[in-house]
Amino acid sequence: MDVAISGGQDILRSVFDAIPSLIFVVDDDVRIQEYNAAAAELLLLKRPAVLKRRGGEVMNCLHAADVPEGCGRAPACNDCVIRNSVAEALKGNRIVRRRKKLAMLRDGHKVEIYALITASPFYYDKRTQALLVIEDISEIAELQRLIPVCSICKKVRDDQESWSRFEAYFKEHWDVDFSHGYCPECYKKEMDKAKKNLKTDQKIPSGR
Repeated sequence: MDVAISGGQDILRSVFDAIPSLIFVVDDDVRIQEYNAAAAELLLLKRPAVLKRRGGEVMNCLHAADVPEGCGRAPACNDCVIRNSVAEALKGNRIVRRRKKLAMLRDGHKVEIYALITASPFYYDKRTQALLVIEDISEIAELQRLIPVCSICKKVRDDQESWSRFEAYFKEHWDVDFSHGYCPECYKKEMDKAKKNLKTDQKIPSGR
């Protein structure tokens, strides 16, 4: 038991670094207190250049240098999904999740990724901090591309040029199941059709 306890920190660090998503420990100003191996691969900076600096500055946010005060101080920062998620998580003491397209600079070029942002508050070392997780969901965001749909039967064409029902396409590619019902407009139309058919049936002679 003593061995397990003494080695607990090493185990947690190994787990922390094994997670493929970018993970940061940040304060209320999104200053980075710690980060995992996946984040280190993205940042390509040595630890002294990362720790205690604001997230936008080390992740090369497009707006980090908009004003001399740096990350979090420019007008565009008011809409920053990372900063707002952390603030909301710390203020409400709850987990906050947001999906957003993030824009960063890489070698002088703008790079965009679709990300799922999760901010979770926790108490450590006599202060509340946030665990910030950034997951690349660009593959899932392919749904935002233009998907070829037949204007008549509504079947969807996939990359192999084959056509399948809308539900089957999303089930195969995204493991999404659908439940079926009527929207208010279609419900009214179908009810009107049913009433009309009922009246027509009542007018047809019985043959006697």
